[in-house]
Amino acid sequence: MGNNKKTIGLLLGASNHTDAVRQTEDFYATDPKAVELLLKHYNEFQKDIWEPSCGMKHMANVLEEHGFNVRCSDIIGRVDGIEIQDFLNTNEKWNGDIIMNPPYSLATEFVTHALSLINDGSKIAAFLKVQFLESQSRENLFKEYPPKYMYVSVNRMRCAKNGDFEGKQGENGGSALCFCWYIWEKGYKGEPTIKWFNGKEDNEWYKNLKYNENKLF
Repeated sequence: MGNNKKTIGLLLGASNHTDAVRQTEDFYATDPKAVELLLKHYNEFQKDIWEPSCGMKHMANVLEEHGFNVRCSDIIGRVDGIEIQDFLNTNEKWNGDIIMNPPYSLATEFVTHALSLINDGSKIAAFLKVQFLESQSRENLFKEYPPKYMYVSVNRMRCAKNGDFEGKQGENGGSALCFCWYIWEKGYKGEPTIKWFNGKEDNEWYKNLKYNENKLF
């Protein structure tokens, strides 16, 4: 893809979000349920996974429980075991897949940059709002790099601001929104296949999963 900054500039224009803004305004932790359901419906990932916006490792912990080798990085270390790194400023090639819930204000940059770092045939799974589809600024992204699969959540899901899943929804806790798993396979040029998850059957499956896990303790 050539120089990443140049590519991003062509697709989007430069971002004016500082690290401070990204830290305080764009950390919304992923509900572990979203990761469990991703792996239930689509588990064709390589064993080596990079989570480049790992926050407090809500996603990474689930992936590790499923036997993946997870590289955790972020621009700040909120918990132990995180590599401090600005993902958009690294040009290190990655011989594996990338699973992430990137800062929404920089989601397109994260996806574009991730595609520049992985090998042909490797995959990116990004947990993003359904509205990610509708911006004119992302038209070139979807034309040049169409997702292979899109898993749309039937029911709304919550990402917790600053990792506070116990807080109230809204200003301090994050609201339940329409989310989707966008899955890119580098080199794929066909039309996306749209599927759904997090419906009644999945909710029952997840309740049983959590019940059986709790019985072990």
